Amino acid sequence: MASPGPDPIRFGTVGSPQTTPTSGTVAAIEHTRLLGLNHLEIAWVRSVRVTDESCRQIAICAAQHGITLSVHAPYYINLNSQTADLMQKSDERLLAAARKGWLAGARDIVFHPGSYHNQPPEQVYERVKQKLLEIRSILDAEGVDVILRPETMGKPAMIGTLDEVLQLSRDVPGVLPCIDFAHLHAREGLVNSYDEFVDVFRRVEAALGRAGLESLHAHLSGIDYGPRGEKFHLPLNECDLRYRELLQAMIDCDVRGVVAVEAPLPFHVADALVIQATYRRLREGLPAAEAEPGGSGETDE
Repeated sequence: MASPGPDPIRFGTVGSPQTTPTSGTVAAIEHTRLLGLNHLEIAWVRSVRVTDESCRQIAICAAQHGITLSVHAPYYINLNSQTADLMQKSDERLLAAARKGWLAGARDIVFHPGSYHNQPPEQVYERVKQKLLEIRSILDAEGVDVILRPETMGKPAMIGTLDEVLQLSRDVPGVLPCIDFAHLHAREGLVNSYDEFVDVFRRVEAALGRAGLESLHAHLSGIDYGPRGEKFHLPLNECDLRYRELLQAMIDCDVRGVVAVEAPLPFHVADALVIQATYRRLREGLPAAEAEPGGSGETDE
């Protein structure tokens, strides 16, 4: 059988691959290439502590090794913060991630939109939309040409349904979704079959056109969940997420873009490689093997 050609989807890890021998994003990029992966999501999830010169070195290294980059912005962003001080700090975190990410050669800035704080979702949506319009205006004025990607969230108390992130992508220029499939599954215990995955992609295309499927940014991992949604991430061999059906749906819907894997220690690298290998086998029309136990990490620069 002829090879199906280059992968339309680039696979990598969220945070430095756990097996990276030394610290730092440059080392993580080099190790990502050695592993045969081709994307790295830089995990600036606690804070953005990196110099402009370090960002330039990251960009150079990524270009040399053919690794595309995204950034996961700090967890403490909440575009529905309830005080002026907290809102200002939240804005600063997202702006810092975008500015430094742009210098580092990252195009996509992933962030958690925030919490409803027991307020009506429609009211919160409008506030988040206005906040993103403000932040987008600042970045555009500075020439920071990144895509802000609000992530689908795994708890019903959090802003981040699929409909919300798709509508934000329609309402705010320079915004596109980050679709976390584990979070979609955990939020209501649904979205875990081939037909449901295809429906997700059809909704993306209906909202954003074919371009939405050609620039998909997704997170993928196992997950444990309960009545309140997400509890914690799981390795593939301990979860109920039907990731093979998801990968087949991606192939059948001709999805293109990035899949970044968020498996817990010590399965970080192994699960990313399993997902990439499974995708390639499915593209070749071969049966997908079971996931094997294997080897999450973060990087701050």
